[in-house]
Amino acid sequence: MNRLLLFLTATIACASAKPNIVVIMADDLGYECIAANGGTSYKTPHLDQMAKQGMRFEHCYSQPICTPSRVKLMTGISNIRNYVEFGLLDPKQTTFAHLLKKEGYATCVVGKWQLKGGMEGPGHFGFDDYALWQITRRPSRYPNGGLEVNGQNVDYTNGEYLPDVVSDHACNFIEKNKEQPFLLYYPMILTHCPFEPTPDSKDWDPKSPGSKTYKGDAKYFGDMVTYMDKIVGKILAKLDETGLRENTLVIFLGDNGTDKPVVSMMNGRKVVGAKGAMHDGGNRVPCIATWPGTVPAGTVSTEILDFSDVLPTLCEISGTATPDNIDGKSLLATLKAPKTKHRDHIYMWYSRSGQNKGARSFARNQRYKLYSDGKLYDIKNDVLEKKPLDLTALSDELKQTHTMLQSGLNKFHGQRPAHLGLPKKKKNKK
Repeated sequence: MNRLLLFLTATIACASAKPNIVVIMADDLGYECIAANGGTSYKTPHLDQMAKQGMRFEHCYSQPICTPSRVKLMTGISNIRNYVEFGLLDPKQTTFAHLLKKEGYATCVVGKWQLKGGMEGPGHFGFDDYALWQITRRPSRYPNGGLEVNGQNVDYTNGEYLPDVVSDHACNFIEKNKEQPFLLYYPMILTHCPFEPTPDSKDWDPKSPGSKTYKGDAKYFGDMVTYMDKIVGKILAKLDETGLRENTLVIFLGDNGTDKPVVSMMNGRKVVGAKGAMHDGGNRVPCIATWPGTVPAGTVSTEILDFSDVLPTLCEISGTATPDNIDGKSLLATLKAPKTKHRDHIYMWYSRSGQNKGARSFARNQRYKLYSDGKLYDIKNDVLEKKPLDLTALSDELKQTHTMLQSGLNKFHGQRPAHLGLPKKKKNKK
């Protein structure tokens, strides 16, 4: 009787425990790079297995480049309303780490920062623990590099590979916090250039100071993709080892399209890396979610989502109140039931520099994309957006789609705060 009571108590406690959350975001990894998505150029066995165990999304869209994606992901707000400049997250913004920390979550960020704020930046944005590259300096990001770890500069000179170092830190965080709910945010260092050997490459040199050039050699991109995949497997294995896998939502994403020197194959067609572009090559990214017992295994969703949807999803999962001023929509219902409608369309405003001049915007669904300049594209038949559709010859059905997308654009018209995106004043020379 006592054993039964203990079993029931443990079962109820497990069922009522707040779920852990792990968000992993690879750097410069487009949709075409994952084998489960139809990619044939690289080996991604751990992500392929993750897709078999959970839900894979065919229509997830980031921003075209790294900082804008990070800002949108962490705040749940479209760039038009809060993006200031490249390499910066506005200190006044509220992040998903702030919100979950208030709900009792331990919070950690490892990997690549690129949001300024100094050594206090990660803490200011809600993270208790961090091991990051590019807070105040930019040493080698791969072999024998340097990190900032909880307020201290730490340099590595004995053949260490920084993706290994930060993923070890992530695993230690999981181990240390296995008795309480936690949020682990892992914006990965891989697979951003410079393209150079990994510890699993045939010509790996543990004494290397890092690539002598910014881009490196694109021939190593495949090795870097596979090593990135290996690290994802390492994090998942740690969750299995600690017995936390069934109470943990894991979301894997890419932050934008693949870099331009890289050419990959997907479903029999050549895909040229297009980081920074407004077409799919610049912002269609992989998205895979697992949560055993909650997210159905082996499912593929055709629902459309973007990075603003991550914050409200984490809020609903953790029981945190969702801020009123966000643009994202929780994905939880679709994660639990794949056929549940998520949204009709997404909206994107993009300016790398944050300046209003040259900014572009569109609203789109899975097939059609309408830009603010009035050009409408059929992405299914024109993925590189070479020929806009004739608006005078649309079918009745497509006219309805056009109206819906135009409404999506109109919703954000005039939403850019007056103080953002203005030309910077030139300093007078003395």
